[in-house]
Amino acid sequence: MANKLFVGNLAWESTQDELKELFSQFGEIEDAVIITDRYSGRSKGFGFVTFAEESSAQEAISKLNETEFKGRKIFVNEARPPKN
Repeated sequence: MANKLFVGNLAWESTQDELKELFSQFGEIEDAVIITDRYSGRSKGFGFVTFAEESSAQEAISKLNETEFKGRKIFVNEARPPKN
């Protein structure tokens, strides 16, 4: 799970392609998804990025956490397993 990152405080208009583009500078991206409300389809303001390599994920955390993206300070850290 160390290669999957949580990205919080995303601007509402952010797209999955923009998220993938931002993180791809650190390595190969396997998946980038922005979580949306199932009824309205609107972004919930957070997403997940999965890297092929754990070292790439760690570098992305150190370089992007608390930086500005689309006018908002984003938070990047390792994704935690969902609570049941």
